[in-house]
Amino acid sequence: MKKININKFSFYFMVLLLLAVVPVKAEKVEDNPGKVYLFSYTNHEDRSRNGLYFAWSTDKVNWHAIGPEHPFLQSDYGAWGSQKKMVSPFLFKDQENLWHCIWSVNTTDFTFAHAASEDLVHWKRQSYPPLNTEKNILAPQIKFTGSLYEVQWKSKVGAEVTYHKVTTRDFKEYSKIEKASYDTTLKSEVVVDGMSFEGVITEVEWSEVQTLIDAKDLSVYKSKRYSETTQQDTKRFDGLANVTAQITIHKDRKKAISPLLMGIFFEDINYAADGGLYAELIQNRDFEYTPADTKFRDYTWNSLKAWKSEGIEVTIDSISPIHENNLHYVTIKRNDELGKLVNEGFDGIPLKANEKYYFSLFAKTFEGATKLKISLVDTLGKVYTTKTINATSKNWKKYQTTLKVKESARYTQLVIEPMSNQKVGLDFISLFPAETFKQHKNGLRADLAQTIADINPKFVRFPGGCVAHGDGLDNIYRWKNTIGPLETRKPQRNIWNYHQSMGLGYFEYFQFCEDINATPLPVIAAGVPCQNSSTGGAGQQCGIPEEEMVAYIQDILDLIEWANGDKNSEWGSKRAAAGHPEPFNLKYLGIGNEDLITDVFEERFTQIFNAIQKAYPEIVVIGTVGPFYEGTDYDEGWELANKLEVPMVDEHYYVPLGWLIHNQDYYDAYDRNNAKVYLGEYASHLPGRPSNMETALSEALYLTAVERNGDVVKMTSYAPLLAKENHTQWKPDLIYFNNLEVKPTTDYYVQKLYGQNAGTIYYDTDVSIPFANEDITNRVGVSVVQDEESGDMIIKLVSMLPVPVTANLDHTQFVMNSNATLTVFAGAPDAIDVIPTTEDFKIGKEFEYTLPPYSFTVIRVQTQQ
Repeated sequence: MKKININKFSFYFMVLLLLAVVPVKAEKVEDNPGKVYLFSYTNHEDRSRNGLYFAWSTDKVNWHAIGPEHPFLQSDYGAWGSQKKMVSPFLFKDQENLWHCIWSVNTTDFTFAHAASEDLVHWKRQSYPPLNTEKNILAPQIKFTGSLYEVQWKSKVGAEVTYHKVTTRDFKEYSKIEKASYDTTLKSEVVVDGMSFEGVITEVEWSEVQTLIDAKDLSVYKSKRYSETTQQDTKRFDGLANVTAQITIHKDRKKAISPLLMGIFFEDINYAADGGLYAELIQNRDFEYTPADTKFRDYTWNSLKAWKSEGIEVTIDSISPIHENNLHYVTIKRNDELGKLVNEGFDGIPLKANEKYYFSLFAKTFEGATKLKISLVDTLGKVYTTKTINATSKNWKKYQTTLKVKESARYTQLVIEPMSNQKVGLDFISLFPAETFKQHKNGLRADLAQTIADINPKFVRFPGGCVAHGDGLDNIYRWKNTIGPLETRKPQRNIWNYHQSMGLGYFEYFQFCEDINATPLPVIAAGVPCQNSSTGGAGQQCGIPEEEMVAYIQDILDLIEWANGDKNSEWGSKRAAAGHPEPFNLKYLGIGNEDLITDVFEERFTQIFNAIQKAYPEIVVIGTVGPFYEGTDYDEGWELANKLEVPMVDEHYYVPLGWLIHNQDYYDAYDRNNAKVYLGEYASHLPGRPSNMETALSEALYLTAVERNGDVVKMTSYAPLLAKENHTQWKPDLIYFNNLEVKPTTDYYVQKLYGQNAGTIYYDTDVSIPFANEDITNRVGVSVVQDEESGDMIIKLVSMLPVPVTANLDHTQFVMNSNATLTVFAGAPDAIDVIPTTEDFKIGKEFEYTLPPYSFTVIRVQTQQ
């Protein structure tokens, strides 16, 4: 185990003790009945994410469901949703008292799944051995024959049913498949809660059933506890008046905490890149959209998506393209004098008065020179600007011009009008505002980038999440496809089912990090695709073939050289040629993202980690421990990290806000000698997924505990970062936007207040609230840090209580300047449009401050030098 949290064990013990003395359902028994029968089965096999269920009986007649809707094991084979199925699970215990479960994963793939457990509650990693068979593997079951496991199954083709068997010693290596008889006596038909199920009956000690009941009861208790919201506060805090908190800061109890604690995580989800942060205004500028970009192969999503034509012949061609990575282009030929090619942009092309826009395209002529009139026109026909380009070359040539706009417009379109009847080929048609962030060519949308920069993030993680390891092996994000001239970059499908132009590529990511003085943190796939890949239907049950791993690892080493190498090195020279001769100073590299910790993953991660350690020991590799704060992947991920001595791991958890309230001790007992933690993705979720003061304050409260543990938690980043209105695939998000507006959420302001008030030294505090119960104390958070560079002391006070809290702060161990600033972020829990206010503040010898109900307060004060 990675950690031993005495507080949590004490809490769980008290919960179990309470459950032992409080009357519950009939499944509880007064006395230990000794041996009983355990029935294992699956419920609703046709339903999404079914799992392994249990019931018990003393007589094989009257069965008591443990749950009943409480799965103790779920299949991880396949993509999101209905493809993850457990069919016909078979459970047995071997001679070493280890439980095994095998099951069919579906009715199409030639494999079954296996997992093992010591207690039927905590399961080890799953494996999915591919078998040399052309028959589907249905209803597998096990016989144990001394030193061998004999796996039997049946297959069905039409009306023909065939029985097979294979033997193994360790569920990884199998002998040849043979014909077999199928022992139907190994499974039983049982009625549970009035419904009939097929499964396996095993005789067990009552203690094993009690363990299952306790685990289920604890899960139910925690679920109820974590689902707490402020809607119950009227009842929860009935009669509560003013609350007084005595806070003592201890100067002699301090520790260094990470200067990189607050950062951002960028993933191209919700149209965060193209049509979002990336400032390009033309959609499908390279005519590379394809129906395969979309989940259900939308055939309107093709090379002419976002384009329309009037009075011209339009053809998509791929003969002699600009570059092999940009195969498609359009040819146009005017039929009448009003012929035109029109692009709608991303929900229109917005214009700002008195701004300049850089237009460019590649063109080649077929029948002689032709002029092209370029205009920006609204839907009523009003022309905002126009220029003419004279295409003269029979070979691809880039043409550029600047368009100046006098008036603002919310929605315009790009119009290209041939001025003659000559055929001409066009590709890579681009329109950029001159006013990008830091005025970079091929830059970022200025207002959106500035909103991110205002957080003062100390690092930027990119390019994803799930985007990084993609939907299937062919969709893994390859950094080399995203650098170099734009027309040579290789676009690809986005796992969130739209198109990535790769205009926002690795050079632009690193450049943005440099612009905002943030440490770059790229994340590379660990040789496996996303654990929920739909391509192939098997999820993350495959990896880059062993014979290709050497080349894949070299790509990763080349990335480090590209970022850090001398300008005369092979890959450093490519960076220099792009306009950055000095190294980017890469220090951190993530390998993997929320991966299933399978044998396939471990083999490839180990190879990559060892290669980086050998070639670049100064690079801090960040591993992964799955998508949740507990469970198989979490435990196995930490076990692997400790075995390999990985310096840092990436933890993720999207949780109900009650979890954040009741788990503020989560990192307190982490082993400080093990890997450090990057809390790479987290957010507080309410039913319906709103962003409001309630979610924001729960995150502010939890971050006081994270700062307290800033010696082990080195980095944190809320996720997801961006979402475009009307294109949102995931909620909540930190910043919403449309073409003209940026709309930060309440959660954004919490990130900003922490980012702008970060510290490098943490001081322990004692907080005493007389006569307060746990509901009160868990909703008051305090963090005191010092910024060594400025010398400022920063006091953060969070209250999720519906009444004022008077904070008496004992700061007598410090000599503080009387001048301070006070920032207050307060509002009703369901408020969504609250903005922090800041004012000057005086610190006296007696420091008393009253926190408003539902508030986050930051007091920044200078210390006397």
